[in-house]
Amino acid sequence: MTLFLASVTDPAEGEIAAAHGADIVDLTCSTRGAFGAVAPELVCATIAAVAGRRPVSAVAGEPSMDPDTVVAAATRIAEAGADYVKIALCDAPGREGRIRALSPLSARTRLVGVMFADAGFDESLLALLAESGFSGAMLDTAGERGGRLVDRLDIAALAGFVEACRARALMAWLAGSLEPPDVSRLLLIAPDVLGFRGALCAGGDRAARIDPAAVDIVRALIPADARRGPEAARPPAGVDRRLTAARAHPADPPRRETATDRIFVHDFTCPVRIGAYTRERAKPQQVRFNVDVKVLRPDHAPEDMRDVFSYDIIKDTICMIVNREHIPLVETLAERIAAAILAQPRVVSATVRVEKLEAGPGTVGVEIRRERPVEIAQPHQLTLPADDPRAVD
Repeated sequence: MTLFLASVTDPAEGEIAAAHGADIVDLTCSTRGAFGAVAPELVCATIAAVAGRRPVSAVAGEPSMDPDTVVAAATRIAEAGADYVKIALCDAPGREGRIRALSPLSARTRLVGVMFADAGFDESLLALLAESGFSGAMLDTAGERGGRLVDRLDIAALAGFVEACRARALMAWLAGSLEPPDVSRLLLIAPDVLGFRGALCAGGDRAARIDPAAVDIVRALIPADARRGPEAARPPAGVDRRLTAARAHPADPPRRETATDRIFVHDFTCPVRIGAYTRERAKPQQVRFNVDVKVLRPDHAPEDMRDVFSYDIIKDTICMIVNREHIPLVETLAERIAAAILAQPRVVSATVRVEKLEAGPGTVGVEIRRERPVEIAQPHQLTLPADDPRAVD
């Protein structure tokens, strides 16, 4: 289960985030940037505003702090009551020493090491974080100039980060100027936490105040954790009716709509390790994909990302599958793509055409069509069951 983290700057914003369904209320500094030190008094006040409804995380300070200073800062945040303490780990001398120095504190509070895709991200640090008792690792971008995480690293690289965290029993947190269209893409790799700030603010400006309506949109895109109880899936007063449908739980009766739309990706080309011949294992070859997906149509005109099936899901699905391993047959590749797309709740059918462009004169390949009964498809994404392998404790 992926959790929704909302970054806030004060208790009032923390109250809004909690009331509108954020799973984690993340306190950041409003005057010194996203990774400036948060005052313990502000942590206490935010925890009081949230009143136990959600866990609270907070930043312990600047990434350039020496080990003794960062331990003291993190200890103050932990003693103020934060459930998670985030430690910034830019590419600066001594960051391994800061991680090791925090090991004793990890026995008393949950620590999250924050690495930056644009500032010396080093996946080898994950082993040290796990060894030092950290609870999780976050991949972010450094400041406003860091850009968007999904522009810095492609979906395959982000999937690798998530898998590397899981292999070391670390929670995988992702943030970095994420926007609503990114949610469906990142849910494909099932991170434990997705973090947002600018997307939750008026006009998309992270320096502005949190907008409850913007929080509602992101909340609707990330299935709520059914294990938190009925209140977790119930929208707050005044939220439009689409949220109820978007967070429907498995007990809700399936809607038997037949109206569909076609979403497509055509002439998408990328290098793929494919082929049954020994010579084809030497290097990737260019493969072209044409995918047409039939999805259930919502019962109202599309207004935002809650109402659409993103074509990015198709492209990202292809990229993740082709990056895993050498695939001997185009038929196998087509079947894997179709099966992954049909796993999306709204999808009724998928037509997948795979063409090898370097197999000789002309092109060769396969086209398949796979479908499932309309009655099984859902017009909105369902909450994952508690026994889903992506669920977290």
